[in-house]
Amino acid sequence: MNLTDLISFFRNGGSYEDFCAKHGLSVEAEVIEIFASKPFKLNMDLAFFPIEETEGSIQHTVDGVNYHNLLDFYFFLDAVEASKNAQNKAFSDKQIAEKLLNYVINDA
Repeated sequence: MNLTDLISFFRNGGSYEDFCAKHGLSVEAEVIEIFASKPFKLNMDLAFFPIEETEGSIQHTVDGVNYHNLLDFYFFLDAVEASKNAQNKAFSDKQIAEKLLNYVINDA
């Protein structure tokens, strides 16, 4: 799943609970973090880990693959919610993903 797919899932009515169930994540986790391998790019595959597993680190290695923290799920969900307002509703899922990724790379 890439960032555009993730945005599309939530902009089209997907719930956090459904997402967690589909990806084997606990809704009871303090926070789910969104990770990806560098370099960050629009069509990169995302990985999702509970903070209890990553211990809040910015890098997490699983099966020899180095992942880097992209953003936490609560921030992501807030961004998706903002994308649904009248001012942003006209943007496509891909445009929202581009804006979010640009923010993560340049402003975070």
